[in-house]
Amino acid sequence: MTSRSCLSAFLVLVVALESIIIMGVSLPQCRRIVANDDDQIQFFLNMEFLEAEFFLFGALGKGLDDLAPSLTQGGPPPSGGRSNRRIIEEFGYQEIGHIRAITQSVGGIPRPLLNLSAEAFAATINQALNTTLSPPFDPYANSINYLLASYLIPYVGLVGYVGTIPNLVGKSSLSLAASLLGVEAGQDAVIRGLLYKRANETVNPYGLTVADFTNRISEFWNRLGMCGVKDEGLMVPVQLGAENNQ
Repeated sequence: MTSRSCLSAFLVLVVALESIIIMGVSLPQCRRIVANDDDQIQFFLNMEFLEAEFFLFGALGKGLDDLAPSLTQGGPPPSGGRSNRRIIEEFGYQEIGHIRAITQSVGGIPRPLLNLSAEAFAATINQALNTTLSPPFDPYANSINYLLASYLIPYVGLVGYVGTIPNLVGKSSLSLAASLLGVEAGQDAVIRGLLYKRANETVNPYGLTVADFTNRISEFWNRLGMCGVKDEGLMVPVQLGAENNQ
């Protein structure tokens, strides 16, 4: 997967989350993005804001306006966020650090309008499952639902950083993006690990297991990315798994 296709895939995934990040991104074509290092890194503030607010509200019931209001630069507060807890709280603090690091390095942007409501996440889950769940999926209903909603987010940032890093020129830009990529990958691994322990549990009342949800979400990302199998759910078929590539 080339850096250009990775970056294009990231933009497509951001469009898929447009019901959550209301930022007016148009559907990209597979073409070179003309932007300097600062522009490319600054763009990621949109995702970092989303992650920070979702994790902070999920753990604490409050977000950047209470914990680091200067970083929002006057952007509108998110709507719909509700509280869950502890590991997620750590993720929230990490995302504050990400926003601060980008802002100090290349300058900040006003926080975009974020819709963290259950309805916004339900719309994305419906797209991933290619159906309309009844009752609508609510990420705040319980810990399983919240982890599944969290599964949606870090991968989008991962694809973006992987696609952007080869296009960066400056050493400081490369160092910053690489460090942020490492933390995003760690968050994704923790979320996957927590879900793996409960992979065979049924997500009520839908009759689908946790593994079913993650597999469908990963398939959805792959369809949008249009670059083959780049993301995998919790249960990977043997023919696609690492054991088949030894």
